[in-house]
Amino acid sequence: MATNNTGIENTGNHNSGDWNSGNRNSGYGNSGNGNSGYGNSTDRESGIFCSTEGTVRLFNKETNLKWDDIDHPDFDEFYPTKWIPESDMTDEEKKADPQFFVRQGYLKTYTWEEAWANYWKDSDEKERQKVLNLPNFDAQIFKDITGIDVETPKETITIGNNTYDKTEVEQALKDVKSL
Repeated sequence: MATNNTGIENTGNHNSGDWNSGNRNSGYGNSGNGNSGYGNSTDRESGIFCSTEGTVRLFNKETNLKWDDIDHPDFDEFYPTKWIPESDMTDEEKKADPQFFVRQGYLKTYTWEEAWANYWKDSDEKERQKVLNLPNFDAQIFKDITGIDVETPKETITIGNNTYDKTEVEQALKDVKSL
């Protein structure tokens, strides 16, 4: 059964556009998986009418690698929107959406940089390291796209045997005060 599709006549999952089959396609008339563009019948292609998988460009540079040759991050924790159940809503969020109780929560939309900051915060060290280990990794390009500065050391706070990011602790304390 097809799920999470937009557009018309899509099969598979997470497609947008029209007449796509496979999973996570955008554009039109793609088969395979992870395509954008038009009429592709391979995986992870962004051109038009391609039938073979090309190599991956990373950080504005060519590689001689295909997608499956790379130990790439999964990006499972990247979400531009997220369902916030009523039990996790702040009083401010409830005031802004007086009908929240009908849905028992709301769909929160994040800015691009907020979504990336959430991804970086919510991902484990192994996932973050996969990003840093990508071929051609360029910290400035990564910052330009995501807003995440991986070159500036983070201030930490140690409580007992646990170390926390100072900025995250400060934000959590602000959130608690606003309750």
